[in-house]
Amino acid sequence: MEINIVEILQSVLSFQTLLAVFIGTVSGIVIGGIPGLTATMAVALLIPITFSFSPLVGLCLMGGVYAGAMYGGSIVAILLSTPGTPAAAATAIEGYPLTMQGKGGLALKVSVVASFIGGTFSVLVLLLISPILAKFALKFGPPEYFLLAVMGLTGVVSVSSGGVNKGLISGLIGLIIALIGTDPMSGSLRYTFDILDLYEGVSFMPALIGMFSITQMLALTGEECITKNKIDYGAIKRDKMPKGMVKPIATGTIVGTIVGIIPGEGATIAAFMSYNIQKQRSKLKSLFGKGNVEGIAAAESGNNACVGGSLVPLLTLGIPGNTVSAALMGGLMIQGLIPGPELFTTHSTITYGFIISLFIANIVFLLVGLFFAPYFAKVSIIPSSILIAAISVFAIIGSYSMNNSLFDVWLTLMFAFGGYILKKAGFSLSAIILGLILGPIAENGFSQALTMSSGSYIIFFESIPAKVLWVIIIALTIQPLISNFKANKESKLIK
Repeated sequence: MEINIVEILQSVLSFQTLLAVFIGTVSGIVIGGIPGLTATMAVALLIPITFSFSPLVGLCLMGGVYAGAMYGGSIVAILLSTPGTPAAAATAIEGYPLTMQGKGGLALKVSVVASFIGGTFSVLVLLLISPILAKFALKFGPPEYFLLAVMGLTGVVSVSSGGVNKGLISGLIGLIIALIGTDPMSGSLRYTFDILDLYEGVSFMPALIGMFSITQMLALTGEECITKNKIDYGAIKRDKMPKGMVKPIATGTIVGTIVGIIPGEGATIAAFMSYNIQKQRSKLKSLFGKGNVEGIAAAESGNNACVGGSLVPLLTLGIPGNTVSAALMGGLMIQGLIPGPELFTTHSTITYGFIISLFIANIVFLLVGLFFAPYFAKVSIIPSSILIAAISVFAIIGSYSMNNSLFDVWLTLMFAFGGYILKKAGFSLSAIILGLILGPIAENGFSQALTMSSGSYIIFFESIPAKVLWVIIIALTIQPLISNFKANKESKLIK
């Protein structure tokens, strides 16, 4: 069946479709900026609503929310160290220190441009070479998922500002917390203390909200506002992008697209991996953790590149790349559209129209981000007394809304106070979160791989993707250890 380009463009450029993309994207930015209200939740809630729309309009609305929310999470991550979405946690590491220096507007500009480039590239990949990349994604099994998680865990040193030892301990704390719940293979209970709510493990969002949002609010109690530096809001619009952003954005874009294509992975992992790799490649390693725009560029291009990447296996094979694309799959099927080759033949107008609408969604959030950056930056001079009250309320509501559970609220508060103490002691909250995210992925991959191989560890070295991953893991592990050894040697010589 031939693809009618004129018909596709007429459909996607109609008033209804463009309005759906605009409303979806702006709504996504707002949702992404509220802790606890994830893109997955927003897309899932839209499914019954879109049933009354035409298939293309409904998909464009959900796609706009997806793209907008992935960018929107970076706004509060930069300004308040409160990631609106889990994928923005890596952005907060560099974004908030810049806000404290009065450079929040610059960080926002880098974030939106990097998000736009990462998102646009991944959608272009989705448009041009979806079937080929989908076949590549199928080569990843449990052994490769385990190695991907291990590769991500090498970043615990990179995201830690307390040195190698405290970084490793922080990551270990995250892994220990991840063990709480039911063993995925044996079904036995681990460290649940007979608490029913812990049988499925510790919910990720209460931990994220507690350790990033409320912990930061506790740290602000002794300050009048986030920054005391004067901000030239006119300069935020006039300033050009900092030099040297090509490499970090390219790193995040490529890593994010690849990670997004692999089923089961997500934007959070893509963001941390991109951040970690860029830190190892950067000539300004000492500035990481203190406000380095390279980290923002890599993390934001990485998590937004997951948008298009995660749709590759969904549209071509019917395999969701992550939880958001799984929700989108529900939207497809409720409209009678079954993922697979027919989407690109029989329903080509709808499918290609949806893909093109994602380009438009990226343009919408780019314009919104650039225009409103000076106004967003004003958050940093709001009195702390107002900010602490407002953000704490949003944080509590967000933690409750995920599962409608008061237990999650108590978890949030426990993680907040625990995180505050650990942060004061020099441990890395980002490394804890990374361990908490990657722990279940590593455990499941490890257990399933050994079951497949009847207990033989050779399975982790057999496939070509596994061998490539081992090379990357070794390289990412050795480099920070060498840097740490040199730093210790230099400090001893100085003494």
